[in-house]
Amino acid sequence: MEDNKYEVEECRGVLRVYSDGTILRLTKPSFEVPIHDDGSILWKDVVFQAMYNLQLRLYKPASPISAAKLPVFYYIHGGGFCIGSRTWPNCQNYCFKLASELQAVVISPDYRLAPENRLPAAIEDGYAAVKWLQDQAVSDEPDKWLTDVADFSRVFISGDSAGGNIAHNLAVRLQAGSAELDPVRVRGYVYLLPFFGGTIRTKFEAEGPKDAFLNIELIDRFWRLSIPIGSTTDHPLVNPFGPKSPNLENIDLDPILVLVGGCDLLKDRAKDYANKLKNYGKNIEYVEFEGQQHGFFTIDPNSESSKKLMLIIKKFIQDNSS
Repeated sequence: MEDNKYEVEECRGVLRVYSDGTILRLTKPSFEVPIHDDGSILWKDVVFQAMYNLQLRLYKPASPISAAKLPVFYYIHGGGFCIGSRTWPNCQNYCFKLASELQAVVISPDYRLAPENRLPAAIEDGYAAVKWLQDQAVSDEPDKWLTDVADFSRVFISGDSAGGNIAHNLAVRLQAGSAELDPVRVRGYVYLLPFFGGTIRTKFEAEGPKDAFLNIELIDRFWRLSIPIGSTTDHPLVNPFGPKSPNLENIDLDPILVLVGGCDLLKDRAKDYANKLKNYGKNIEYVEFEGQQHGFFTIDPNSESSKKLMLIIKKFIQDNSS
């Protein structure tokens, strides 16, 4: 019998879904850039979720500027919940930069990807990555590579795109004070161009640049592949203000910093999120970088906008460390 299999979905050249349900996932990254590992940042991989063999990558300065313990900064990678990895060069280079510029221990976890593992898998894995830190903090035999330098009372959770969505869902789950993680204390959250959705198009999604780095077709494709079967993009994990989403006005949240690019089709959703939370009386800051695309800070980490973004994150950590 003739094989009539054909390609149904394709994402950034590394994920292909076929009509018979088979999935081809390449191990190569979408973004082939050289890794800038000059030895000034030490790093290693650790399994944090044995059941799914999920790993996280730890980074720390080889020669910290201060003798004091360092804040812990999670960087959860993006990729529309469908692609991406802690091992991709653009992710690794940015983590080197974060560890150096912020003088922090950086934790970059992987999570299960869609469509093989649809939401809420990624959110659950993000939570497991944070619980892993608590396990280290209370362990009788901790990993001293980490515990000798990490200040567990100063933890910040950041995420890029889909990772920013995960950060939001963790902020809502852990709530202000992150009591369930004790002695780990989350001090704030940084959403880098967060990946939120909804059934009603925003103005910029509808009218923004068709040649955007993250265009509307790719946005729709990522959601098609990642939301639970039978759900819409008003799912509570996708749309913070969907009909069945928790009322954020009634939830105490730790401080949040939202950073977006002015040319990012997702910017309206992030701005709306920040405005609504500010009106609810939450501690939230929104910064938009004029003319910048989705992912600008990992694509060109040395641009003026990327440098400014790093300084804003640094100030956010300083302002929320005591």
